[in-house]
Amino acid sequence: MATGKRSTILMLTTTKSSTTTKIPSTTTTTTTTTKEAVWVPTGSMNRARIYHTQVTLEDGNVLVVGGTTDTNTALSSAEVYNLSTRLWTTTTSMSTARFFHTASIVANGNVLVVGGTADIKAGLSSAEVYNPSTGLWKTTGNMSNARYFHTASILTNGNVLIAGGTADSKTGLSSAEVYNSSTGFWTTTGSMSSARLYHTASMLTNGSVLVVGGTADSKTGLSSAEVYNPSTGLWATTDSMSAERYYHTASILTNEIVLVVGGITGMALLSSAEVYNLSTELWTTTGTVNIARLLTTASILTNGSVLVAGGVHGRSTILSSAELYG
Repeated sequence: MATGKRSTILMLTTTKSSTTTKIPSTTTTTTTTTKEAVWVPTGSMNRARIYHTQVTLEDGNVLVVGGTTDTNTALSSAEVYNLSTRLWTTTTSMSTARFFHTASIVANGNVLVVGGTADIKAGLSSAEVYNPSTGLWKTTGNMSNARYFHTASILTNGNVLIAGGTADSKTGLSSAEVYNSSTGFWTTTGSMSSARLYHTASMLTNGSVLVVGGTADSKTGLSSAEVYNPSTGLWATTDSMSAERYYHTASILTNEIVLVVGGITGMALLSSAEVYNLSTELWTTTGTVNIARLLTTASILTNGSVLVAGGVHGRSTILSSAELYG
């Protein structure tokens, strides 16, 4: 993926046009007859970074953590984007530089950063907690397994489920652990039936967690899906997708539907999309994106549409285009 110091946000501006325009697959789209969604540049980060995380804090500001430079140097630094001023300010750094980690909002609005790697060769088991009120980090309990390319899901009781990933960039993990946000300790929980990394995890309305796709060996994608029950600590397989995929996205729609888009399996890029129905526990195919892409972002807009933006097409083509679903 490309590095850069420019950050962009999606803004809605009122127009005088009353003509309904079909939504094109570009970075500028018309969403209604009276409002046009356009991309505008905002303040640049103080440090160029990739493979970082970002989370929206309770006050609406955005925390960006870690990542790596284009010379593969892991970063421990963190920055906060002020939604009102549209400017970035540095905050205190983590004790450990890391990328390919996860970041989750936990109790009291704090941010839990878990795992990752500092050199792509070996995973980290350490975790740290950021307090937005003080701007300070503190270390917390270590996981039993070092891992990166894992997923993190906030359970209904405020605890965090960590699933899968890899410790060495080659072999996927099936193990899972739960972080107790009150005590700061980890406990192992049931393992998935399939080892996987580069997968997605979605918190469903019934409190369970749906894990989808991924790969066990960084070569062949998985079509399988599993559901974690926090009450029992066990996983159950559910209906499989029609396509094997990893590096895809998963978005939870308002009608108990999970939308999975794009990704890759082997050397084949995917333009296909599928939806999982929580009520029927079945997958169905849906419309395809205009450009096959992986490592993209998917954001749910206020009108319920899903904005898929950027990503990679082919071996090295970085995309600036965006598409809307719904």
